[in-house]
Amino acid sequence: MDSISPHTKKHHAVCIPFPAQGHVNPLMQLAKLLRCMGFHITFVNTEFNHKRLVNSLGQDFVKDIPDFEFETIPDGLPPFDKDATQDIPPLCEATRNNFYAPFKELVSKLNSSSPYPVSCIVADGSLGFAARVAKELGIPELKFWTASTCGFLGYLQFDELVKRAILPFKDEKFIVDGTLETNLDWVIGMKDMRLKDLPSFIRVTDLNDIMFDFLRSESKNCLSSSTIIINTFEELESEALETLKAQNPNIYSIGPLHMLGRHFPEKENGFKASGSSFWKNDTECIKWLDKWEACSVLYINYGSITVMTDHHLNEFAFGIANSKVPFLWIMRPDVVMGESFNFSQEFLDEVKDRSYITTWCFQEQVLSHPSIGVFLTHCGWNSTLEAISFGVPTICWPFFAEQQTNCRYLCNSWKMGMEINHDVKREEITELVMEMMKGDKGKEMRLKSIEWKKKAKIATEFGGSSYNNFYNLIKKVIHHNAI
Repeated sequence: MDSISPHTKKHHAVCIPFPAQGHVNPLMQLAKLLRCMGFHITFVNTEFNHKRLVNSLGQDFVKDIPDFEFETIPDGLPPFDKDATQDIPPLCEATRNNFYAPFKELVSKLNSSSPYPVSCIVADGSLGFAARVAKELGIPELKFWTASTCGFLGYLQFDELVKRAILPFKDEKFIVDGTLETNLDWVIGMKDMRLKDLPSFIRVTDLNDIMFDFLRSESKNCLSSSTIIINTFEELESEALETLKAQNPNIYSIGPLHMLGRHFPEKENGFKASGSSFWKNDTECIKWLDKWEACSVLYINYGSITVMTDHHLNEFAFGIANSKVPFLWIMRPDVVMGESFNFSQEFLDEVKDRSYITTWCFQEQVLSHPSIGVFLTHCGWNSTLEAISFGVPTICWPFFAEQQTNCRYLCNSWKMGMEINHDVKREEITELVMEMMKGDKGKEMRLKSIEWKKKAKIATEFGGSSYNNFYNLIKKVIHHNAI
């Protein structure tokens, strides 16, 4: 196949992510690729998140980038002064109740005032209001599902769980009485799944729970879209993709997006490599990694939302310290529930010669560094896909949403991870870290990780499945609809 070349006619894509870091990042990557294909981009953040972006990257970042503009809409939530992700349940409610009117007003304004009328809206898969706006204004809409395909399929089981009278749970005993170990052999497209492996929002005693209701309805809305884009690749999630395509054939798997982007050497034209981070990246940690041997460093990052108790964090800390392994640890200021946290002097003294602890980093640079041996992760999809792309085995501690599903696939299907019990014990952490870094199981998983890295590279090469799907998305869907 010939390489993709930009179209001569300028199309205009309005991109709107769900307002959280893990959703903004992949949509920003997609928006950059669309810009490289000749599109004019309007990227719509909430006012709160746009301020964080400016604080992190500087005012110059959001100005004077050719054919890439930022716009904002209010989220309608009470003021929030932390440098942290807003509470997710109220944020979900806000997208339903507060976003429709300002977004419609913005798109209408862009249509009348921009040099390029809006050709399409590319909306996060969980933002149903965007489809209403697109339909009312007669603009084609594409949904971008930013999580895993297996996670998507997991959310689509919510109705069936209710029909089978599995949900709602009668009381909180389900957490400890073994109910969550129940095998789900009736789920098509997902093998060896248990109730505990489905997205965590099933864990309810009330079907009106905000998160259960939100994902139950928004996943169904997304599945009915005219076009669905997923940041994955066919060989990684073939069975789940085939199952979804049986219900909607217009699905394009075009990931990993950051690997697809290597075909566009000009893709960073005007952008910093860390072009969508809400926290300031520490670049010094890369220099620290340079002094360590290949595959010798443990990298720890719980993502942008995960929080935990100070007890669990202490167990992680001393479990890691007792392994005697050098480590790079990303510690967001808000990682401990409701309070700031300081490591004990005992811990800091123990690890001072073999640790680097900082608040945020550019994860692709870290995971691609040769010194990284293992990734201790919350199993968010961006982190999972990056671990796969760079061939790094994982120690998994899923927190919420479809992270439980991703964890099951990492450990059971892709065979490149080991799971930590949710109730963290330092002895278990020490044992897992040492096994993954130096043991036989760890070596097997490193080999398996390298296999997946090769497959991801093939998928995004010229003629690979993701490359072809991206080409067809541009050619058959966006280009066709935008004419």
